[in-house]
Amino acid sequence: MELTEQIAMVLVVFALLGGLLFLAKKRGLASLPLMGRRSAGVRRMEVLERVPLTPQHAIHLVRVSGKVVLIGTAPSSCTILDAALPDALPASLPQNILSTGQ
Repeated sequence: MELTEQIAMVLVVFALLGGLLFLAKKRGLASLPLMGRRSAGVRRMEVLERVPLTPQHAIHLVRVSGKVVLIGTAPSSCTILDAALPDALPASLPQNILSTGQ
């Protein structure tokens, strides 16, 4: 096999792989963050606070798409403790209620 034939076959294989990726992405079977159309300034998730309970356990207060969620984490699990928290915490709560002690 000549070098030009080998190069042509490699290009054909790359074209087939690219076509399969395009079809898989179009049908929702694959997603690539590089190909997304998300604007760079929009963030849908924000960690508001983290409180360590033990070296391996913690609770996290997270805002996801405008909704505040309380999550408990352990080495082998992650549990949603409360998903019905209001977006803005009441002013009556002390501001340091979730401080990490740092």
